[in-house]
Amino acid sequence: MDKDSHLLQTVSSFFCVMAGNFLYALAVKLFLLPSSLVTGGTTGIALTMEHFFGVPISLFVLIFNVLMLILGFCVLGKQFALTTLASTFLYPCFLELLNRILGDYVMTEDLLLCTLFSGLGIGIALGLVIRSGASTGGMDIPPLILQKTLHVPVSISMYAFDVCILLGQALYRPAENILYGIVLVMIYTIVLDKMLLVGTSKTEVKVISSKSDDIRKAILTRIDRGVTILDGEGGYLQKKTQIVLSIVSNRELPKMEKLIRSIDPESFLIISHVNEVRGRGFSMKKRYR
Repeated sequence: MDKDSHLLQTVSSFFCVMAGNFLYALAVKLFLLPSSLVTGGTTGIALTMEHFFGVPISLFVLIFNVLMLILGFCVLGKQFALTTLASTFLYPCFLELLNRILGDYVMTEDLLLCTLFSGLGIGIALGLVIRSGASTGGMDIPPLILQKTLHVPVSISMYAFDVCILLGQALYRPAENILYGIVLVMIYTIVLDKMLLVGTSKTEVKVISSKSDDIRKAILTRIDRGVTILDGEGGYLQKKTQIVLSIVSNRELPKMEKLIRSIDPESFLIISHVNEVRGRGFSMKKRYR
């Protein structure tokens, strides 16, 4: 990768981290805080600290994030700390900025709407940050440390921490808010999973045929898509065969099916949905030889 491409990728990643942290702060300010919803992570701890000790949320988040950053640097290393550095400061700064700009502005008091839009905003925000290769810091760090030191799976420790944080807020929130808070956590978890899979949707086609070479040539010349030949063996007759593998756009699929059927009507097709494809011909320009 040349210097210009590397610089462009770095700038693009940093912009995504900034956008993700800003969206996170906006969702918290507009929907989560006015509705007194409960949530997990650092923000959930900050809500509890504000209620019992009057510590401003943005200040607590900043202090906690810095402490976790130092701990992550000591245990997980320099490279991890660098990916966490931006989010450590951006989120609390954006949250404080929005507090000053928006003041006591309330967009809606509907608890269901606040739950839905908080979940969507937080899920998309976390997805932007993680897809850029960065970490959101805060309560993401202790599970990683436990995994490295005690070999505790990240998913288990993360859920355990979130349950404790939610229970802490249950001491002073109405039962209805707790239930909506659980729904909120479920929404942003689902949205985050979807965000991590977002890409250019394509279709994978595998063809098993006695005329695999003719099909390979036809795909290369008439559809202008790359082909990979896989070696296979029939399970019943144990006869050696070749499997033609190709990735096409959803619009190209009908054309490919007709082409294959015209060459071998008895061919066996396996068609699968692919969430994202990267490489020459898709995320990179085609190169002909």
